[in-house]
Amino acid sequence: MSESERSTLPVGTQAEAAFTVQDSDTARALSIAPGDDFPPVFATSRMIALMELAAARAMRPLLRRGELSVGVEIEVRHCAATPVGGTVRAVATYLGPDGKMHRFKLEAFDDAGPIGAGTHLRAIVTTERIVAGAERRMKG
Repeated sequence: MSESERSTLPVGTQAEAAFTVQDSDTARALSIAPGDDFPPVFATSRMIALMELAAARAMRPLLRRGELSVGVEIEVRHCAATPVGGTVRAVATYLGPDGKMHRFKLEAFDDAGPIGAGTHLRAIVTTERIVAGAERRMKG
């Protein structure tokens, strides 16, 4: 089946991902050396991961056996802090194809309201190709 015969995802399709913030999800948990000092609140990197997970879930209907979607570009702002124990939720809304990529609007929320927003591009690749490419990079 050619790329043009791939099933399509309707614009406006949404998917979500949510969880309760744990200590391991905080900016403080990212500290790796003495002198690294970050607050014990939900880390921006974890918010981005949650947003990507929501977009990946939205793309499941497009995937064939042996394929997955990978993030290739993201632009986000993180505008509010969430404490440990708070529930965070990301919503990805499909905006349509962008060449061979797939564009999403991203939103993140906690118990008190919006905490972040942005845009995201994902690509469809074979699992075999992405793993082989990573291995080649490490071999030099």
